[in-house]
Amino acid sequence: MDPKALATLARAWADGDPDPHTAQEVNALLAKEDWKELDDRFGTSLEFGTAGLRGTLGGGTNRMNRAVVRRTTAGLARYLKGTVPDVAKRGVVVGRDGRVLSPEFAADAAGVLAAEGIPAHVLPGVSPTPVTAFATTRLNAAGAVMVTASHNPPEYNGYKVYWGNGAQIIPPHDSGIAKAIDAVEPAKDVKVLSEADARAKGLWQDVSPAVERAYFDAILALRPTKLSGDLATVYTAMHGVGGRWVEQVFKEAGFTRLFPVPEQQQPDGRFPTVRFPNPEEKGAMDLSTALAEKVKADLVLANDPDADRLAVMARDESGALKMFTGNEVGVLLGHFLLTQAPVKDALVVTTIVSSAQLKAIAQAKGARYGETLTGFKWIANLALAEQPRGARFVMGYEEALGYTVGEVVRDKDGVGAALVVADMAAWCRSRGKSLWGYLEEVQREHGLFVARQYNATLPGASGAAAIKAVMEAFRAKGPDRIGDFAVTATNDYQAQARAEGGKTTPLTLPRSNVVAYELEGGSRVTLRPSGTEPKIKFYFELKESPGKGEPMAEAKARATKRLDALEGAFLVLAKARGLP
Repeated sequence: MDPKALATLARAWADGDPDPHTAQEVNALLAKEDWKELDDRFGTSLEFGTAGLRGTLGGGTNRMNRAVVRRTTAGLARYLKGTVPDVAKRGVVVGRDGRVLSPEFAADAAGVLAAEGIPAHVLPGVSPTPVTAFATTRLNAAGAVMVTASHNPPEYNGYKVYWGNGAQIIPPHDSGIAKAIDAVEPAKDVKVLSEADARAKGLWQDVSPAVERAYFDAILALRPTKLSGDLATVYTAMHGVGGRWVEQVFKEAGFTRLFPVPEQQQPDGRFPTVRFPNPEEKGAMDLSTALAEKVKADLVLANDPDADRLAVMARDESGALKMFTGNEVGVLLGHFLLTQAPVKDALVVTTIVSSAQLKAIAQAKGARYGETLTGFKWIANLALAEQPRGARFVMGYEEALGYTVGEVVRDKDGVGAALVVADMAAWCRSRGKSLWGYLEEVQREHGLFVARQYNATLPGASGAAAIKAVMEAFRAKGPDRIGDFAVTATNDYQAQARAEGGKTTPLTLPRSNVVAYELEGGSRVTLRPSGTEPKIKFYFELKESPGKGEPMAEAKARATKRLDALEGAFLVLAKARGLP
């Protein structure tokens, strides 16, 4: 955008900004004539979609700020009033995490809802994302807003929206809300009630402690074996909001040897001990591991900052602490629940980029199996759609450390999942096994699946163009082979088409910018752009069959070597198609 147009747009935005801090920020950039930074802030806008909003904090249309939150909430409120006839009676839940500006964003959301005549059911203080989702159905609210940027770095914040069914929004509501937001007046003209005025009108209501109690009771009931014993567990909240909730529910469950990581237990949006508060990132688990060695813990559990994800470490048969992948935890939970808490018409669900091992287990155990696009909104909505057909939703997971057990929360639940994982670890201990030993049992029975993810971070407009070019190049010229593996089928979820054996058949999942290559022997490669970060992601999974009596370590080493070769061969193809 040329400087003159940028200056006009930026001045108008700053003049209408309800937050003097971000207005001053933009005016300072104008004074410095920093056109590159202004173009990044105003050359585009944060797009509202099924993941809501997420972006870096700051002034501008392409940043998370109070102006964006107020206009977004006004659009959401007006869409709800046009879609949900009794929204003024049911209201909307508002929750938040402990990030920078989360209190202000949540207060703005509640104030705008109130000004629109919609009661805001506000969760006091900070709360885990799964509790906001739970409160939505518990209160029969028309929807919910959760202010969070999940596991992103400290300079980020976000805005997540739930529908009245307790699941994140899916089409057509995402586009409907986005259109309503586009029609909203400038932020300075959006009406906002103060907390005092909204309370006086009965339009700002604190969520009762009874909802918290109901959540605890519901997740305590999820434990199949209800064992605890003397299991020693280290836990980190990663400077997030899960600490108080995990400590209380573990105490009530009888896990008396819980050791929180003190430096990371209290909410702190600066995340002082981790640059990237994601348990999967290098260094994020260092303090947890050190404490686990000090107290000789059997198990290490970590939530991300809004406590919807869960990372798991446990000691293997040699006594060494090792981190499980999200796929491994998901597979273990699925097997554990299907065998230790069997129900008729059990349903387990995962995504197209998660391990196919859950499908093999479900088929062997006579359970129903569902597969969805990436994102827990799809898992939750599929579970809801299958209820009228008699299905009992047992669990769902996605490889990015997201799990939910039962029908308590219709989204990822890192608190409830932590409790069930601890129950599973205590059950393994009662059998003289470790969680790793249990995983080997499952792999010997249902096959060894090894998986890996490769992420290429490509920020800015040039990065977005490169990601688009790579996806288009693979669609224009797909490979017949990837290394030693022949491609047996190609699934293009954007075109909703499956190509196999010279024939093309339709895919039933919604359109999504994903391409998946099925390979001989049950292996596969999937590529997709991230929906929340400037990344393109490649997922690799390889199936191996351990020989009878073969040490699992040997089978894993063989599988890993073949997976290395598969990844290397694919990256060559990707670079030939424009990957920087």
